[in-house]
This record gives sequence, C-alpha cells and structure tokens, in this order.
Amino acid sequence: MIAHRLRGLLLALASALALAVPAGVAGAQSGPEGSEPEPADTETDPQTAPPAVDRKRVNVLRRQIRSHRANAWHWQRVMGKRRTPTSYGERRTTSLAKLTWMRNLWRARATRVRAGARRVPNRGAWLCIHRYEGAWNDPHSPYYGGLQMDITFQRAYGRYLLGKKGTANRWKPLEQMWTAERARRSGRGFYPWPNTARRCGLI
Repeated sequence: MIAHRLRGLLLALASALALAVPAGVAGAQSGPEGSEPEPADTETDPQTAPPAVDRKRVNVLRRQIRSHRANAWHWQRVMGKRRTPTSYGERRTTSLAKLTWMRNLWRARATRVRAGARRVPNRGAWLCIHRYEGAWNDPHSPYYGGLQMDITFQRAYGRYLLGKKGTANRWKPLEQMWTAERARRSGRGFYPWPNTARRCGLI
C-alpha cells in the first residue's frame, strides 16, 4: 500500500517537472526524428575570412616567372638541349607563397642553364678561329659575325636565332660559338673554316 502511494507521488512529480520546462528550450534540444540540429546563426569572424588577393604583387611575380623561364628556354634552344617543362601553375594560383616559390625555382634554373651555356665546348678553338675571321658584330654580306657564317649555314644550324634576332652579327658571341659547335657535332668538324682552322691547328 505504501509502495503504491510512493509510486504515484513520483509519477506526479515527474509530470510537474516536465510541464515546468519552457517550450522553446525543449524545441532546441530535439527535432524531427533522424534530423540534425540547425547550426547556430553566427556572424563570420573577420579573422577567419580569406585574405584579399594582392593583384599587383601577383602580376609582378608572374612576370618574373615568365622572364626567368624564357631565359632558361632561350639558352636551352641555343645549346640544342631539351626544354625544361612547366606546369603553368602560376596561371591558376594567386597564392603569393606558391608564386614566390615558382619564381625562385625558375630563377635558379635560368642561372644553371646560363652557367652551362658559358662552358661552350671547344671555346678555345672558336676564339682562335674568330681571331682570324672577323668582328663579332661584322654585318657585311655574305659572311656575318665573328665566325663569318653565311645565310645557308645560319639556317642550317642557327635557325632559331636567325628568326629571333636576324643575321649572326646580331647574336651574342656565345650564341655564335654554340651555332658553330652544333655544326661541328653534326659531322662537319672545323672544315667550314678551312684556312683559319689550319692556322689554329684544328685540321
């Protein structure tokens, strides 16, 4: 009998507590069965917003990348070497950190390629031939430059430079020597310069 009354009192107390909870609080704690609670409506924290893109700096870095890349590719073509590939990532990214990394990478590549170009094979031989041939900027037809290359020779071994800069008298001495070296490697040796090559002891 006492247990029956105690159970009744507990049930009545539970019902009273349930009625005391505000409707808004109960709604916030539960929703339709199987649904996720709605996120709180909060304002965006300015500190977490993505930083504004510095377009001027982005464009400067992209120009520097293009300049270093073009320099590396130029000397690779002059030397007859395979061109270093590029991912063209700088066209898509606006990350200053990534663009700076790309700029530094291409600057280092261009520096290495230029250093390799200065080590032209048979440099002493080409300088000796030049001594008996003409000035590096000799513009007089039919032979041009310091190694006196005619147009047929320039088309065969320096077509890229001929199209880009004109006749050999407009080329840098290294570009002229690399063109001559490419002819030598093709099997012609030093024979395009028969007299001066003999004076230099090359044939």
